[in-house]
Amino acid sequence: MENEIGVLYIVATPIGNLDDITLRAINVLEKVDLIAAEDTRHSLKLLNHLKISKPLISYHRHNEETKTDVLIKELKMGKNIALVSDAGTPGISDPGEEIIRRCIEENIKLVPIPGACAMVNALICSGLDTTEFTFIGFLPLNKKNRNKKLEEIENTNKTIILYEAPHKIKSTLQDLKPFLKNRKIVLARELTKIHEEFIRGNIDEIIDKSENIKGEIVLIIEKDCDIKQENIFDNLTLEDHYKLYEEQGFSKKEIIKKIAKDKNVNKNEIYKKFI
Repeated sequence: MENEIGVLYIVATPIGNLDDITLRAINVLEKVDLIAAEDTRHSLKLLNHLKISKPLISYHRHNEETKTDVLIKELKMGKNIALVSDAGTPGISDPGEEIIRRCIEENIKLVPIPGACAMVNALICSGLDTTEFTFIGFLPLNKKNRNKKLEEIENTNKTIILYEAPHKIKSTLQDLKPFLKNRKIVLARELTKIHEEFIRGNIDEIIDKSENIKGEIVLIIEKDCDIKQENIFDNLTLEDHYKLYEEQGFSKKEIIKKIAKDKNVNKNEIYKKFI
């Protein structure tokens, strides 16, 4: 008789304060057969704190290719596995994408176990616009790719979220300076820990305050309101625009009103087109 295929649980763990672990995460860590951890020594501290004893397997950026096959084999043998990173949610600028993709290809069930995520907690306390945002993670190290990403940041009218290590923060801020004009920046460091801090200012003020800074860092950059957002309707003919709303069930009167608003023109002008 074939073993039932196991489940991969993607478990968010604390980003600093060990109390930021959900009851569901604890229950999952207690019941799984195996825990795949970015750094087994680091995860062992959390497990000891929770009084949980489970077999651990190392799963990080440098062994994803080989260890993914090992984990898939274990899952197909019926073992349930919890995937954890050093801190926060796996797969967000942390290992996990490869095993998640493979599980989808192999029809292995994935179950997310929500919890802490540094970028979300930094954003909600930033005071900057949270309506739309772009998460970039760590900037590329390659100079050409880095400049390309910096240009994207310059031309994006959404709040930007970056991760950076403390020993690189000053050089990263210097790289950002020519692209940011006078936009507001929030530097969030040591989130959920004793020395948690939010440093606010423009790029020059943040550079001045970044000397000898410690702890993991999230940078939140204000959107550039001077950039005109691309209108998705600009390239539609009036007929296609009308059809788009017609297919959504709107009446003729409603469609004309919506098209006029999309194109920022008087509705009578649109009405004449459809008489």
